[in-house]
Amino acid sequence: MSESEAMCPERLLLEHITSRWGTLALIALLDRGHRFGELRREIGSVSEKMLAQTLRTLERDGLVHRDARPVIPPRVDYSLTDLGREAAEQVRELARWTERRMAAVERARGAYDATRT
Repeated sequence: MSESEAMCPERLLLEHITSRWGTLALIALLDRGHRFGELRREIGSVSEKMLAQTLRTLERDGLVHRDARPVIPPRVDYSLTDLGREAAEQVRELARWTERRMAAVERARGAYDATRT
């Protein structure tokens, strides 16, 4: 049994949602669905392999819907499920909080670092 399989299911889901690329993918998909390449550009600096793995994980968890259309060239669109939208709204609020409170965090870091030198 792998370490992730031994983890409690809630903790594993939280890890998927709050992973670096999971969070950014969920937030990017809040406004609208994206094709893979669009989503990769929107997120920025994520490898194709890592984004594909992240999307597969979020799809398996029921947060992302993958719509593959049998056209030439193939077209695959990603969007949020209702469950995914709910999670993404929570993650986006946390991201907004970090933006609002970053100055306070930087002051706290400075104060902490000053006591360590």
